[in-house]
Amino acid sequence: MGRRAFVILAGAMASGQNDAAGEKRGGGELERGLGLKEAVSLNMIEMVGVGPFVVIPLVIKAMGGPQCLVAWAAGALLALLDGFVWSELGAAMPLAGGSYVFLREAYGPGRMGRMMSFLFVWQTLIQAPLSLASGAIGFSQYASYLYPLGKYGEKALSGGLVLVLIVLLYRRIASIGRISLFLWAGVIGTILWLIWGGVTHFQPKLVFTYEPGAWNLSWLFFATLGSATVNTIYTYWGYYNICHLGGEIRDPEKNIPRGIFLSIIGIAVLYLVMQTSILGVLPWQQAQDSPFIVSAFIEKLYGGGAAKFATAMILWIAFASLFSSLLGYSRVPYSAALDGNFFSVFGRLHPKKRFPHVSLLFLGALTFVFALLFKLRTVIAAVLAMRLIIQFIGQAVGVVLLRRRWPAEKLPFKMWLYPLPVILTILGWIWLFLRTGKAVWWGLFVIILGLTIYLVRSKMRREWPFLPASGEAAR
Repeated sequence: MGRRAFVILAGAMASGQNDAAGEKRGGGELERGLGLKEAVSLNMIEMVGVGPFVVIPLVIKAMGGPQCLVAWAAGALLALLDGFVWSELGAAMPLAGGSYVFLREAYGPGRMGRMMSFLFVWQTLIQAPLSLASGAIGFSQYASYLYPLGKYGEKALSGGLVLVLIVLLYRRIASIGRISLFLWAGVIGTILWLIWGGVTHFQPKLVFTYEPGAWNLSWLFFATLGSATVNTIYTYWGYYNICHLGGEIRDPEKNIPRGIFLSIIGIAVLYLVMQTSILGVLPWQQAQDSPFIVSAFIEKLYGGGAAKFATAMILWIAFASLFSSLLGYSRVPYSAALDGNFFSVFGRLHPKKRFPHVSLLFLGALTFVFALLFKLRTVIAAVLAMRLIIQFIGQAVGVVLLRRRWPAEKLPFKMWLYPLPVILTILGWIWLFLRTGKAVWWGLFVIILGLTIYLVRSKMRREWPFLPASGEAAR
Protein backbone atom coordinates (compact mmCIF):
# COMPACT_ATOMS: atom_id res chain seq x y z
CA MET A 1 0.00 0.00 0.00
CA GLY A 2 1.43 3.37 -1.03
CA ARG A 3 1.83 6.24 1.39
CA ARG A 4 -1.03 8.20 -0.22
CA ALA A 5 -3.40 5.24 -0.02
CA PHE A 6 -2.44 4.63 3.59
CA VAL A 7 -3.16 8.25 4.56
CA ILE A 8 -6.50 8.07 2.75
CA LEU A 9 -7.39 4.92 4.73
CA ALA A 10 -6.44 6.56 8.01
CA GLY A 11 -8.45 9.64 7.12
CA ALA A 12 -11.47 7.53 6.19
CA MET A 13 -11.46 5.92 9.61
CA ALA A 14 -11.89 9.41 11.04
CA SER A 15 -14.51 10.67 8.60
CA GLY A 16 -17.95 11.64 9.72
CA GLN A 17 -16.91 11.73 13.39
CA ASN A 18 -17.20 15.39 14.32
CA ASP A 19 -20.97 15.36 14.50
CA ALA A 20 -21.27 11.88 16.00
CA ALA A 21 -20.11 12.19 19.61
CA GLY A 22 -22.86 11.64 22.12
CA GLU A 23 -25.59 11.44 19.49
CA LYS A 24 -27.96 8.46 19.21
CA ARG A 25 -28.02 7.75 15.49
CA GLY A 26 -31.51 7.13 14.19
CA GLY A 27 -32.99 8.64 17.37
CA GLY A 28 -33.81 6.98 20.67
CA GLU A 29 -31.90 4.36 22.64
CA LEU A 30 -31.52 0.61 22.78
CA GLU A 31 -34.34 -1.35 24.39
CA ARG A 32 -33.57 -3.18 27.67
CA GLY A 33 -35.54 -6.28 26.77
CA LEU A 34 -33.31 -9.11 28.10
CA GLY A 35 -33.66 -10.59 31.59
CA LEU A 36 -31.44 -13.11 33.40
CA LYS A 37 -32.79 -16.20 31.66
CA GLU A 38 -32.32 -14.65 28.22
CA ALA A 39 -28.83 -13.46 29.21
CA VAL A 40 -27.80 -16.94 30.35
CA SER A 41 -29.30 -18.58 27.26
CA LEU A 42 -27.50 -16.18 24.89
CA ASN A 43 -24.20 -16.80 26.67
CA MET A 44 -24.57 -20.57 26.75
CA ILE A 45 -25.66 -21.02 23.14
CA GLU A 46 -22.68 -18.95 22.02
CA MET A 47 -20.30 -21.01 24.15
CA VAL A 48 -21.58 -24.37 22.88
CA GLY A 49 -21.25 -24.12 19.13
CA VAL A 50 -19.73 -26.68 16.83
CA GLY A 51 -16.41 -25.92 18.57
CA PRO A 52 -16.39 -28.57 21.33
CA PHE A 53 -17.42 -31.31 18.92
CA VAL A 54 -14.64 -30.34 16.52
CA VAL A 55 -11.88 -29.93 19.13
CA ILE A 56 -12.65 -32.98 21.33
CA PRO A 57 -10.51 -35.25 19.09
CA LEU A 58 -7.79 -32.57 18.90
CA VAL A 59 -7.60 -32.28 22.69
CA ILE A 60 -7.50 -36.05 23.18
CA LYS A 61 -4.67 -36.37 20.65
CA ALA A 62 -2.73 -33.43 22.09
CA MET A 63 -2.85 -34.84 25.63
CA GLY A 64 -2.38 -38.45 24.53
CA GLY A 65 -5.25 -40.03 26.43
CA PRO A 66 -8.02 -39.51 28.98
CA GLN A 67 -5.90 -36.96 30.83
CA CYS A 68 -7.40 -34.59 28.25
CA LEU A 69 -9.99 -33.89 30.98
CA VAL A 70 -7.34 -31.72 32.65
CA ALA A 71 -7.31 -29.43 29.61
CA TRP A 72 -11.10 -29.01 29.84
CA ALA A 73 -10.81 -28.22 33.55
CA ALA A 74 -7.96 -25.76 32.88
CA GLY A 75 -10.08 -23.96 30.29
CA ALA A 76 -12.97 -23.74 32.75
CA LEU A 77 -10.74 -22.37 35.52
CA LEU A 78 -9.26 -19.68 33.29
CA ALA A 79 -12.75 -18.70 32.06
CA LEU A 80 -13.98 -18.49 35.66
CA LEU A 81 -11.08 -16.25 36.71
CA ASP A 82 -11.60 -14.02 33.70
CA GLY A 83 -15.32 -13.99 34.48
CA PHE A 84 -14.55 -11.89 37.55
CA VAL A 85 -12.95 -9.26 35.32
CA TRP A 86 -15.90 -9.17 32.92
CA SER A 87 -18.42 -9.13 35.77
CA GLU A 88 -16.82 -6.16 37.51
CA LEU A 89 -16.53 -4.18 34.30
CA GLY A 90 -19.91 -5.21 32.91
CA ALA A 91 -21.82 -4.33 36.08
CA ALA A 92 -20.11 -0.93 36.27
CA MET A 93 -20.60 -0.07 32.57
CA PRO A 94 -23.71 -1.83 31.21
CA LEU A 95 -23.57 -0.30 27.74
CA ALA A 96 -23.54 -1.59 24.17
CA GLY A 97 -20.09 -2.54 22.97
CA GLY A 98 -18.73 -4.22 26.11
CA SER A 99 -14.95 -4.26 25.78
CA TYR A 100 -14.93 -1.07 23.72
CA VAL A 101 -16.43 0.87 26.63
CA PHE A 102 -14.36 -0.96 29.26
CA LEU A 103 -11.02 -0.20 27.59
CA ARG A 104 -11.97 3.41 26.88
CA GLU A 105 -12.91 4.17 30.47
CA ALA A 106 -10.21 2.10 32.17
CA TYR A 107 -7.33 3.75 30.30
CA GLY A 108 -8.87 7.25 30.16
CA PRO A 109 -11.43 8.39 27.53
CA GLY A 110 -9.39 11.32 26.22
CA ARG A 111 -6.00 9.64 26.31
CA MET A 112 -4.76 6.04 26.05
CA GLY A 113 -8.31 4.71 26.44
CA ARG A 114 -9.16 6.12 23.03
CA MET A 115 -6.28 4.22 21.48
CA MET A 116 -7.06 0.95 23.28
CA SER A 117 -10.73 1.09 22.37
CA PHE A 118 -9.85 1.88 18.74
CA LEU A 119 -7.50 -1.12 18.62
CA PHE A 120 -10.29 -3.31 20.00
CA VAL A 121 -12.70 -2.22 17.26
CA TRP A 122 -9.94 -2.65 14.69
CA GLN A 123 -9.21 -6.23 15.70
CA THR A 124 -12.93 -6.97 16.07
CA LEU A 125 -13.48 -6.09 12.41
CA ILE A 126 -11.00 -8.86 11.54
CA GLN A 127 -11.38 -11.52 14.21
CA ALA A 128 -15.16 -11.34 14.70
CA PRO A 129 -16.07 -12.23 11.09
CA LEU A 130 -13.18 -14.70 11.08
CA SER A 131 -14.50 -16.38 14.23
CA LEU A 132 -18.05 -16.42 12.90
CA ALA A 133 -16.84 -17.78 9.57
CA SER A 134 -15.03 -20.59 11.38
CA GLY A 135 -18.34 -21.62 12.93
CA ALA A 136 -20.09 -21.53 9.56
CA ILE A 137 -17.29 -23.59 7.98
CA GLY A 138 -17.42 -26.09 10.84
CA PHE A 139 -21.19 -26.32 10.36
CA SER A 140 -20.87 -27.23 6.69
CA GLN A 141 -18.07 -29.72 7.33
CA TYR A 142 -20.05 -31.49 10.03
CA ALA A 143 -23.10 -31.54 7.73
CA SER A 144 -21.10 -33.69 5.30
CA TYR A 145 -21.75 -36.62 7.67
CA LEU A 146 -25.37 -36.48 6.51
CA TYR A 147 -24.63 -35.89 2.85
CA PRO A 148 -21.30 -35.51 1.03
CA LEU A 149 -21.35 -31.93 -0.15
CA GLY A 150 -17.97 -31.58 -1.76
CA LYS A 151 -15.76 -28.50 -1.62
CA TYR A 152 -18.12 -26.09 -3.33
CA GLY A 153 -21.22 -27.53 -1.70
CA GLU A 154 -19.69 -26.86 1.73
CA LYS A 155 -18.87 -23.28 0.73
CA ALA A 156 -22.42 -22.72 -0.51
CA LEU A 157 -23.88 -24.07 2.73
CA SER A 158 -21.56 -21.88 4.84
CA GLY A 159 -22.52 -18.75 2.94
CA GLY A 160 -26.23 -19.58 2.98
CA LEU A 161 -26.11 -20.15 6.72
CA VAL A 162 -24.72 -16.64 7.29
CA LEU A 163 -27.55 -15.13 5.23
CA VAL A 164 -30.15 -16.98 7.31
CA LEU A 165 -28.55 -15.65 10.50
CA ILE A 166 -28.75 -12.07 9.27
CA VAL A 167 -32.44 -12.47 8.44
CA LEU A 168 -33.24 -13.92 11.89
CA LEU A 169 -31.32 -11.17 13.72
CA TYR A 170 -32.96 -8.37 11.77
CA ARG A 171 -35.65 -7.78 14.43
CA ARG A 172 -36.36 -6.31 17.88
CA ILE A 173 -34.25 -7.51 20.82
CA ALA A 174 -37.27 -8.88 22.74
CA SER A 175 -38.09 -11.14 19.79
CA ILE A 176 -34.46 -12.25 19.60
CA GLY A 177 -34.61 -13.10 23.31
CA ARG A 178 -37.49 -15.50 22.66
CA ILE A 179 -35.64 -17.12 19.76
CA SER A 180 -32.58 -17.56 21.99
CA LEU A 181 -34.62 -19.46 24.59
CA PHE A 182 -35.93 -21.78 21.87
CA LEU A 183 -32.42 -22.44 20.56
CA TRP A 184 -31.07 -22.86 24.11
CA ALA A 185 -33.60 -25.62 24.82
CA GLY A 186 -32.29 -27.59 21.84
CA VAL A 187 -28.67 -27.06 22.88
CA ILE A 188 -29.13 -28.22 26.46
CA GLY A 189 -31.45 -31.07 25.46
CA THR A 190 -28.88 -32.42 23.00
CA ILE A 191 -26.00 -32.31 25.48
CA LEU A 192 -28.10 -33.99 28.18
CA TRP A 193 -29.05 -36.73 25.71
CA LEU A 194 -25.37 -37.32 24.87
CA ILE A 195 -24.53 -37.45 28.56
CA TRP A 196 -27.39 -39.86 29.26
CA GLY A 197 -26.23 -42.18 26.50
CA GLY A 198 -22.70 -42.19 27.88
CA VAL A 199 -23.75 -42.70 31.49
CA THR A 200 -26.03 -45.64 30.68
CA HIS A 201 -23.33 -47.37 28.59
CA PHE A 202 -20.32 -46.26 30.61
CA GLN A 203 -17.20 -48.47 30.74
CA PRO A 204 -14.85 -47.14 33.44
CA LYS A 205 -11.85 -49.11 32.20
CA LEU A 206 -11.82 -47.04 28.99
CA VAL A 207 -11.56 -43.75 30.88
CA PHE A 208 -8.69 -44.92 33.06
CA THR A 209 -6.51 -46.48 30.37
CA TYR A 210 -3.35 -44.37 30.17
CA GLU A 211 -0.14 -44.58 28.23
CA PRO A 212 3.04 -45.07 30.29
CA GLY A 213 4.27 -41.73 31.64
CA ALA A 214 0.94 -39.99 30.98
CA TRP A 215 1.08 -38.28 34.38
CA ASN A 216 4.75 -37.36 34.32
CA LEU A 217 4.41 -33.70 35.36
CA SER A 218 7.42 -32.42 33.43
CA TRP A 219 7.72 -29.17 31.46
CA LEU A 220 6.61 -31.16 28.40
CA PHE A 221 3.33 -32.08 30.13
CA PHE A 222 2.55 -28.44 30.87
CA ALA A 223 3.60 -27.31 27.38
CA THR A 224 1.22 -29.91 25.93
CA LEU A 225 -1.47 -28.84 28.37
CA GLY A 226 -1.08 -25.26 27.14
CA SER A 227 -1.53 -26.29 23.51
CA ALA A 228 -4.60 -28.36 24.39
CA THR A 229 -6.07 -25.54 26.48
CA VAL A 230 -5.82 -23.23 23.45
CA ASN A 231 -8.52 -25.45 21.97
CA THR A 232 -10.65 -25.87 25.09
CA ILE A 233 -10.73 -22.17 26.03
CA TYR A 234 -11.93 -21.46 22.50
CA THR A 235 -15.03 -23.55 23.30
CA TYR A 236 -15.67 -21.64 26.56
CA TRP A 237 -15.47 -18.20 24.98
CA GLY A 238 -18.84 -16.53 24.86
CA TYR A 239 -19.44 -16.23 28.62
CA TYR A 240 -19.01 -12.47 28.20
CA ASN A 241 -21.46 -12.02 25.31
CA ILE A 242 -24.03 -10.25 27.49
CA CYS A 243 -21.46 -7.52 28.22
CA HIS A 244 -21.60 -6.53 24.55
CA LEU A 245 -25.38 -6.37 24.96
CA GLY A 246 -25.12 -4.41 28.22
CA GLY A 247 -27.40 -1.65 26.96
CA GLU A 248 -30.17 -4.21 26.42
CA ILE A 249 -29.99 -6.10 29.76
CA ARG A 250 -32.53 -5.39 32.50
CA ASP A 251 -31.11 -4.80 36.00
CA PRO A 252 -27.55 -5.20 34.59
CA GLU A 253 -25.71 -4.61 37.88
CA LYS A 254 -27.01 -8.00 39.07
CA ASN A 255 -27.89 -9.89 35.90
CA ILE A 256 -24.55 -9.45 34.11
CA PRO A 257 -22.38 -11.04 36.88
CA ARG A 258 -25.00 -13.73 37.53
CA GLY A 259 -25.33 -14.49 33.84
CA ILE A 260 -21.56 -14.82 33.40
CA PHE A 261 -20.97 -17.18 36.32
CA LEU A 262 -24.06 -19.30 35.68
CA SER A 263 -22.96 -19.73 32.08
CA ILE A 264 -19.37 -20.72 32.88
CA ILE A 265 -20.24 -23.15 35.66
CA GLY A 266 -23.11 -24.71 33.74
CA ILE A 267 -21.11 -25.23 30.55
CA ALA A 268 -18.01 -26.47 32.43
CA VAL A 269 -20.05 -29.20 34.12
CA LEU A 270 -21.69 -30.19 30.84
CA TYR A 271 -18.36 -30.29 28.96
CA LEU A 272 -16.58 -32.38 31.60
CA VAL A 273 -19.43 -34.86 31.94
CA MET A 274 -19.91 -35.08 28.16
CA GLN A 275 -16.20 -35.66 27.53
CA THR A 276 -16.09 -38.32 30.25
CA SER A 277 -19.19 -39.99 28.80
CA ILE A 278 -17.65 -40.14 25.33
CA LEU A 279 -14.41 -41.59 26.69
CA GLY A 280 -16.45 -44.19 28.57
CA VAL A 281 -17.92 -45.49 25.30
CA LEU A 282 -15.33 -44.85 22.59
CA PRO A 283 -11.70 -45.90 23.26
CA TRP A 284 -9.62 -42.73 23.23
CA GLN A 285 -7.36 -44.25 20.55
CA GLN A 286 -10.40 -44.28 18.25
CA ALA A 287 -11.90 -40.99 19.43
CA GLN A 288 -8.75 -38.95 18.75
CA ASP A 289 -8.99 -39.67 15.01
CA SER A 290 -12.76 -39.27 14.56
CA PRO A 291 -13.81 -36.13 12.61
CA PHE A 292 -17.46 -36.79 13.56
CA ILE A 293 -16.92 -37.92 17.11
CA VAL A 294 -20.45 -37.35 18.42
CA SER A 295 -21.98 -39.07 15.41
CA ALA A 296 -19.64 -42.05 15.89
CA PHE A 297 -20.48 -42.07 19.61
CA ILE A 298 -24.26 -42.19 19.02
CA GLU A 299 -23.92 -44.65 16.16
CA LYS A 300 -22.15 -47.08 18.46
CA LEU A 301 -24.89 -46.70 21.07
CA TYR A 302 -28.08 -46.54 19.01
CA GLY A 303 -27.30 -47.11 15.34
CA GLY A 304 -27.08 -45.10 12.13
CA GLY A 305 -30.50 -43.44 12.29
CA ALA A 306 -29.84 -42.02 15.74
CA ALA A 307 -26.39 -40.87 14.61
CA LYS A 308 -27.96 -38.82 11.81
CA PHE A 309 -30.39 -37.25 14.26
CA ALA A 310 -27.50 -36.46 16.62
CA THR A 311 -25.62 -34.84 13.73
CA ALA A 312 -28.65 -32.68 12.95
CA MET A 313 -28.76 -31.56 16.59
CA ILE A 314 -25.04 -30.70 16.52
CA LEU A 315 -25.84 -28.47 13.57
CA TRP A 316 -28.64 -26.92 15.65
CA ILE A 317 -26.07 -26.16 18.37
CA ALA A 318 -23.65 -24.66 15.86
CA PHE A 319 -26.39 -22.48 14.41
CA ALA A 320 -27.44 -21.26 17.87
CA SER A 321 -23.87 -20.27 18.73
CA LEU A 322 -23.46 -18.25 15.54
CA PHE A 323 -26.81 -16.58 16.18
CA SER A 324 -25.68 -15.36 19.60
CA SER A 325 -22.16 -14.41 18.46
CA LEU A 326 -23.22 -12.26 15.53
CA LEU A 327 -25.77 -10.54 17.76
CA GLY A 328 -23.13 -9.58 20.34
CA TYR A 329 -20.44 -8.54 17.86
CA SER A 330 -22.83 -6.26 15.97
CA ARG A 331 -23.02 -3.95 19.03
CA VAL A 332 -19.27 -3.19 19.06
CA PRO A 333 -18.98 -0.95 15.95
CA TYR A 334 -22.27 0.65 17.01
CA SER A 335 -20.82 1.66 20.37
CA ALA A 336 -17.62 2.98 18.78
CA ALA A 337 -19.60 5.05 16.26
CA LEU A 338 -21.64 6.69 19.02
CA ASP A 339 -18.38 7.59 20.71
CA GLY A 340 -17.01 9.25 17.57
CA ASN A 341 -14.26 6.63 17.27
CA PHE A 342 -15.57 4.90 14.13
CA PHE A 343 -17.68 5.55 11.04
CA SER A 344 -20.80 7.42 12.16
CA VAL A 345 -23.08 5.32 9.94
CA PHE A 346 -22.53 2.34 12.27
CA GLY A 347 -24.28 4.25 15.06
CA ARG A 348 -27.65 4.18 13.33
CA LEU A 349 -30.56 2.28 14.86
CA HIS A 350 -33.37 0.79 12.85
CA PRO A 351 -36.15 3.42 13.01
CA LYS A 352 -38.80 0.93 14.13
CA LYS A 353 -37.06 -2.15 15.52
CA ARG A 354 -34.45 -0.24 17.58
CA PHE A 355 -31.30 -2.26 16.81
CA PRO A 356 -28.01 -1.29 15.06
CA HIS A 357 -28.92 -2.61 11.63
CA VAL A 358 -25.97 -1.11 9.70
CA SER A 359 -23.46 -2.75 12.04
CA LEU A 360 -25.27 -6.09 11.79
CA LEU A 361 -25.37 -6.01 7.99
CA PHE A 362 -21.70 -5.00 7.66
CA LEU A 363 -20.36 -7.74 9.95
CA GLY A 364 -22.72 -10.24 8.37
CA ALA A 365 -21.39 -9.36 4.91
CA LEU A 366 -17.76 -9.77 6.02
CA THR A 367 -18.60 -13.11 7.65
CA PHE A 368 -20.22 -14.24 4.39
CA VAL A 369 -17.06 -13.41 2.43
CA PHE A 370 -14.71 -15.02 4.97
CA ALA A 371 -16.84 -18.18 5.07
CA LEU A 372 -16.25 -18.56 1.35
CA LEU A 373 -12.51 -17.88 1.51
CA PHE A 374 -10.94 -19.54 4.57
CA LYS A 375 -10.28 -23.00 6.00
CA LEU A 376 -11.18 -24.03 9.53
CA ARG A 377 -7.85 -25.37 10.76
CA THR A 378 -6.03 -22.02 10.49
CA VAL A 379 -8.69 -19.99 12.29
CA ILE A 380 -8.72 -20.99 15.99
CA ALA A 381 -5.14 -20.05 16.90
CA ALA A 382 -5.32 -16.86 14.81
CA VAL A 383 -8.48 -15.69 16.59
CA LEU A 384 -6.94 -16.38 20.00
CA ALA A 385 -3.69 -14.57 19.18
CA MET A 386 -5.53 -11.46 17.96
CA ARG A 387 -7.83 -11.15 20.97
CA LEU A 388 -5.66 -12.03 23.96
CA ILE A 389 -3.38 -8.97 24.12
CA ILE A 390 -5.75 -6.03 23.60
CA GLN A 391 -9.05 -7.42 24.83
CA PHE A 392 -8.39 -9.97 27.55
CA ILE A 393 -5.05 -8.91 29.01
CA GLY A 394 -5.88 -5.26 28.38
CA GLN A 395 -9.15 -5.55 30.32
CA ALA A 396 -7.54 -7.35 33.25
CA VAL A 397 -5.00 -4.55 33.61
CA GLY A 398 -7.85 -2.09 33.10
CA VAL A 399 -9.68 -3.32 36.21
CA VAL A 400 -6.66 -2.38 38.32
CA LEU A 401 -6.50 1.08 36.73
CA LEU A 402 -10.23 1.62 37.16
CA ARG A 403 -10.16 0.73 40.85
CA ARG A 404 -7.55 3.42 41.39
CA ARG A 405 -9.49 6.09 39.53
CA TRP A 406 -13.13 5.35 40.36
CA PRO A 407 -14.79 5.55 43.80
CA ALA A 408 -16.07 2.29 45.25
CA GLU A 409 -19.74 3.22 44.77
CA LYS A 410 -19.27 3.21 40.98
CA LEU A 411 -18.42 -0.50 41.08
CA PRO A 412 -21.63 -2.38 42.00
CA PHE A 413 -19.87 -5.76 41.71
CA LYS A 414 -16.40 -6.38 43.14
CA MET A 415 -14.50 -9.57 42.48
CA TRP A 416 -13.57 -11.86 45.35
CA LEU A 417 -9.95 -12.05 46.59
CA TYR A 418 -8.85 -9.06 44.49
CA PRO A 419 -6.23 -8.80 42.98
CA LEU A 420 -5.55 -12.58 42.85
CA PRO A 421 -8.06 -13.33 40.03
CA VAL A 422 -6.58 -10.48 37.96
CA ILE A 423 -3.00 -11.71 38.39
CA LEU A 424 -3.89 -15.32 37.59
CA THR A 425 -5.96 -14.26 34.59
CA ILE A 426 -3.11 -12.22 33.10
CA LEU A 427 -0.62 -15.06 33.61
CA GLY A 428 -3.06 -17.53 32.09
CA TRP A 429 -3.65 -15.44 28.98
CA ILE A 430 0.09 -14.82 28.48
CA TRP A 431 0.68 -18.58 28.79
CA LEU A 432 -1.96 -19.30 26.14
CA PHE A 433 -0.75 -16.52 23.84
CA LEU A 434 2.71 -18.08 23.76
CA ARG A 435 1.15 -21.47 22.96
CA THR A 436 -0.64 -20.26 19.79
CA GLY A 437 2.46 -21.00 17.71
CA LYS A 438 2.97 -19.05 14.48
CA ALA A 439 -0.34 -17.27 15.06
CA VAL A 440 1.52 -15.11 17.64
CA TRP A 441 3.08 -13.21 14.76
CA TRP A 442 -0.27 -12.78 13.02
CA GLY A 443 -1.76 -11.37 16.21
CA LEU A 444 1.14 -8.94 16.68
CA PHE A 445 0.94 -7.86 13.03
CA VAL A 446 -2.76 -6.98 13.36
CA ILE A 447 -2.06 -4.95 16.52
CA ILE A 448 0.90 -3.09 14.97
CA LEU A 449 -1.05 -2.30 11.81
CA GLY A 450 -4.00 -1.00 13.84
CA LEU A 451 -1.68 1.05 16.04
CA THR A 452 -0.06 2.61 12.98
CA ILE A 453 -3.43 3.58 11.51
CA TYR A 454 -4.52 5.03 14.85
CA LEU A 455 -1.36 7.15 15.17
CA VAL A 456 -1.67 8.49 11.62
CA ARG A 457 -5.31 9.33 12.21
CA SER A 458 -4.56 10.97 15.57
CA LYS A 459 -1.78 13.03 14.02
CA MET A 460 -4.17 14.28 11.36
CA ARG A 461 -6.84 15.10 13.95
CA ARG A 462 -4.39 16.39 16.60
CA GLU A 463 -5.67 13.94 19.23
CA TRP A 464 -3.80 12.00 21.90
CA PRO A 465 -0.84 11.48 21.85
CA PHE A 466 -0.48 14.51 19.50
CA LEU A 467 -2.47 16.99 21.58
CA PRO A 468 -1.42 20.64 21.36
CA ALA A 469 -0.13 22.18 24.57
CA SER A 470 -3.47 23.90 25.30
CA GLY A 471 -5.39 20.68 24.72
CA GLU A 472 -3.04 18.77 26.98
CA ALA A 473 -3.62 21.24 29.75
CA ALA A 474 -7.38 21.14 29.27
CA ARG A 475 -7.42 17.38 29.61
